[in-house]
Amino acid sequence: MKVSLKKIIIDFFWVTIGTLLVSLSLDLFLAPNKIAPGGVSGLAVVLQHLFGWPIGAVTLAINIPLFIISTKALGTGFGAKTLYSTILLGVSIDALAFLKPLTHDTILAAVYGGIIMGVGLGIVIKYGATTGGTDMAAMTLHKYIHFLSVGRILLIIDFVIITLAGIVFSPELALYALATEFISIKVIDLIQEGSGDERIAIIISDRYEEISKSILEEMERGVTELKGRGGYSKKDKNVLLCVVTRREVTTLRSLVKRIGPNAFVILSTAHEVLGEGFKNM
Repeated sequence: MKVSLKKIIIDFFWVTIGTLLVSLSLDLFLAPNKIAPGGVSGLAVVLQHLFGWPIGAVTLAINIPLFIISTKALGTGFGAKTLYSTILLGVSIDALAFLKPLTHDTILAAVYGGIIMGVGLGIVIKYGATTGGTDMAAMTLHKYIHFLSVGRILLIIDFVIITLAGIVFSPELALYALATEFISIKVIDLIQEGSGDERIAIIISDRYEEISKSILEEMERGVTELKGRGGYSKKDKNVLLCVVTRREVTTLRSLVKRIGPNAFVILSTAHEVLGEGFKNM
C-alpha cells in the first residue's frame, strides 16, 4: 500500500511538472507570437486573437466536455491523472499569463516553444496521463468512424486547426506552427523512447566462444548466446547478442576484428535499455 501511494504521488508530481511546462511553452513563446500548434491549445490561441478570450478558459471549456463525452463513449480509461492534467493546464495557462514572453523572434519562439511543449507532453504521457484535447476527440470519433485510424483522425483535426490559424494569422505563421508541431512530436518520442545512446550488437562467428569470453572479461559486458541456422548452408551456428554504449562500439569492433576478422556483425540503435549495467527498471 505504501509503495502504491508513493507511486501515485510521484506520478502526480511529474504530471504537474509536465503540464506546467506545456503552459509555459504557450505563455512564454507560442501565444505571444501567434503560433497556434495543433490541438485544443492551438485553437484557443486562434480564438484569443479573434475574440480576446483567455486561452486557459477556452482550453478548459473545450477539454472538460470532451473528457466527459470520451469517458461515456470509451469508458473510464482516461483516469484521474488525465482529468487533473486537463484542469491544471487550463488554470495554469491563465495563471501564468502575466509572464512576459521571452522572445518576439518567430523562429526562436517556434523552436523553443516546440521543445518545451514536447518535453512537457512527453513527461505527462510517460507518467500515464494526457493533457486532454484532440487525442480524446480522435479516439472517440474512431469508435464511430472505423475506416480511419486514430492517428489519421488526429492528423486531420490538427491540420484543420493549423489551416484555420493560417487563415486568421498568416500562411507563414501556419508554417511556423507546423514546425513547432514537428519539433514537439520528435521531443515527445525522445522522452518516451530514450536518447538511443546504446547499441545492440549481433555477432555471427565460428570463433564465438573466444569473442564471448573477451567481451565478458575485457569489456565487462554481458553476452547472450542464441542458437541460429544458416539459411544457405543449413549449418547450426551460435549467434552472440550484446548491448554496449555508443562509446564502447569502437572497442567492440576492434575486439571482434582481432579474434574473428571474418565475423558478421550487425550494429543497431537501442532506444532504451533497462536492467543490470544500464538503467534501472
